[in-house]
Amino acid sequence: MSYLEEIQVKNLDHLGIVAGLIDEIGIVKIINNKLGIDVREKISAGTVVKSILINGLGFVSRPLYLFSQFFQDKAIEKLLGERIKPDYLNDDKIGRVMDELYKYGLNDIFIEVVLEVIKKIKIDLKYSHLDSTSFHLDGEYKREEDKEKQEEEKIIKERPIFIKKGYSRDHRPDLKQCVLDLITSQDGDIPLFVRVGDGNESDKAVFGKV
Repeated sequence: MSYLEEIQVKNLDHLGIVAGLIDEIGIVKIINNKLGIDVREKISAGTVVKSILINGLGFVSRPLYLFSQFFQDKAIEKLLGERIKPDYLNDDKIGRVMDELYKYGLNDIFIEVVLEVIKKIKIDLKYSHLDSTSFHLDGEYKREEDKEKQEEEKIIKERPIFIKKGYSRDHRPDLKQCVLDLITSQDGDIPLFVRVGDGNESDKAVFGKV
């Protein structure tokens, strides 16, 4: 085999900058500190989250079981760490990490990351901006509201949202949707708080509580 035949070409593109920012903020360490590390696992929860953030910039329309294909032609060890292989990013592992994130509390983890960004970049928090948007969804959602259960869920910090028709910000009132509330800093438009809500909730009813 010649020298040229042994050469493998991998893409880094803009993803190297993204990976560098993730490392500078310390997102992998934050996730691992909160969820823990199992010495038997080939890839940590924090590294899985890093891969999801990187993947979110170019492969989001594919099914989860094809997730690892995104990294097949990428310099994955430069992006995620030594001895990391695309096969480690299978849908089972990603699903388990997502479950762990949900159980811990996505808002809590998000705030931990935000606080780290504020500390490192020295964001001015004197002024902030709150707004909402909606995302329409396709397909059938069979989850129905049960009034007794709904009353019980009001005291729970986090619960599954209701996909319902409501005021559509993306001009699709014919489709069910969910709502996203976001607080950003005036200094740099840094996201400070994010919340996903029911499709039919109103800004007037929710913003005072946010």
